[in-house]
Amino acid sequence: MRLTDRLPHIAAFPDALGTGLLLHTDAPLADGLHDRLGAFVDTYERTLSRFRDDSTVSRMRTATRGGVFDFPDWASGLFDLYDALYSGTDGAIDPCVGEDLIRLGYDAVYSFTVEPDARGGRLGAIHGRPTWGGDVERHGTTLVTRRPVALDFGACGKGYLLDLLAGMLRADWRRTRQSAHDDRQYVIDAGGDMLIRTVEPITIALEDPSDPANAVGLAELNRGAFCASAPSRRHWPDAAGHQLHHLLNAIDGLPVDDVAATWVAVMPHAASLSTALADGLATALFTTSAAQLRAHFDFECAILNANRAAAQSPNFPGGFFTH
Repeated sequence: MRLTDRLPHIAAFPDALGTGLLLHTDAPLADGLHDRLGAFVDTYERTLSRFRDDSTVSRMRTATRGGVFDFPDWASGLFDLYDALYSGTDGAIDPCVGEDLIRLGYDAVYSFTVEPDARGGRLGAIHGRPTWGGDVERHGTTLVTRRPVALDFGACGKGYLLDLLAGMLRADWRRTRQSAHDDRQYVIDAGGDMLIRTVEPITIALEDPSDPANAVGLAELNRGAFCASAPSRRHWPDAAGHQLHHLLNAIDGLPVDDVAATWVAVMPHAASLSTALADGLATALFTTSAAQLRAHFDFECAILNANRAAAQSPNFPGGFFTH
């Protein structure tokens, strides 16, 4: 049975996060809830998006001497997760990578024009670019800087928004007594990153990074988060014809070229912010081994390397096709 048959009520947020967002539910949303969710999406982007001139993140990038920047209370969990990922990857995942992305052409206007000499000793923490651990002083949800810092929360930001929207959804159901036992079903889908709560599992295709029309495997999930990451949908050439993409190792500031795609599942018991964690780990697997990450986080994963070699963790809820 198709998802739209099982969860026939769909709320669309077509401009959210640049990819659009769909909320599938088993019953209609209460009056006004769609508007409240949409207003929060705008607030979220106005706070965290480096693609908006009016965001707090953009003000941090243009503050020549740094400053004190207050974020909403709801950002606390996001900052906590970045603390953990920065530590767990030895600095390879770092929101300060925004400066490297801009130098490589993934800027606010999507110019995809690499700055002259971007590779010549200007990228990455190893060349003095600000770091989350060394240049951003955190006091709860207040960030203090001493120089311009270009933050990019793309590694976890989409998943974190899904977690927050799900919290709003459940709170509204409790408030209106639509779900006294929290038994309502829903799927929130943002460009393939999904938060799932259904009775029967839904089937998810593992998209082939070299041919988006095909799949290299399938996964099934009815509770938890499922996120994927691949450079195939967001890449561009530099002047020399080299292919660049947005999945960087923050230490050297360069695109990772030995991983083709990752898929991560996080069950509800593993993290209260399961989608944010799955989203962040799908990126972290480009820079850091699954074994190292599993020492810090509870998750299941599948990885397709650039040479088409595939691997998956023992309890990954799916698998690759075999020939």
